[in-house]
Amino acid sequence: MASVGGGGGGGGYGDASQKIDYVFKVVLIGDSAVGKSQILARFARNEFSLDSKATIGVEFQTRTLVIQHKSVKAQIWDTAGQERYRAVTSAYYRGAVGAMLVYDITKRQTFDHIPRWLEELRNHADKNIVIILIGNKTDLENLRAVPTEDAKEFAQKEGLFFLETSALESTNVENAFLTVLTEIFNIVNKKNLAAVDNHGNGNPASLSGKKILVPGPAQVIPEKKMCCKSS
Repeated sequence: MASVGGGGGGGGYGDASQKIDYVFKVVLIGDSAVGKSQILARFARNEFSLDSKATIGVEFQTRTLVIQHKSVKAQIWDTAGQERYRAVTSAYYRGAVGAMLVYDITKRQTFDHIPRWLEELRNHADKNIVIILIGNKTDLENLRAVPTEDAKEFAQKEGLFFLETSALESTNVENAFLTVLTEIFNIVNKKNLAAVDNHGNGNPASLSGKKILVPGPAQVIPEKKMCCKSS
């Protein structure tokens, strides 16, 4: 069960004084104008702007939530979908433990580009990254060009979570982020338990594996090779 840290309302998202147990970096990717920045604004500040400008380069926002009694700071990175900014990719993906792959349900081309975005993500990001496919703009149902079934089928084939959202109407945005953050939390918790089981002697060398998290205070960075045996 996850809840918002610092109470509800647009301004009360997170409390600067609380102890942070984990920091999770999540990246938003997808074509330009699919609503990535609007999804982020809705999640981080509970805002929506009708005259949103194109994102230039990279920006990120944070929000703190409580997941299973632990304080989790979500660091959500947003990037321009335009080709000319693609040089930022490797730095953008570094340390990301979650990704939101966004398309616009009213523009078929944005969905058709998803395999390319997924390939780029898998080339640059940690192989255990948690990915959710998001069909945004469900408020424009009468203009739909991508059937829900097409996206669901693609998500199942690629092993992705999937939700349709409306940043404008605030539909499923919270749900999408909580799905990703809770899954990351569960994976990290399993790894931490494995680290404790395998390295009870407190040897710092046991933490020398590749980082899968943006380090935060009071955070153990588990050794990479102990993760998740593939089924």
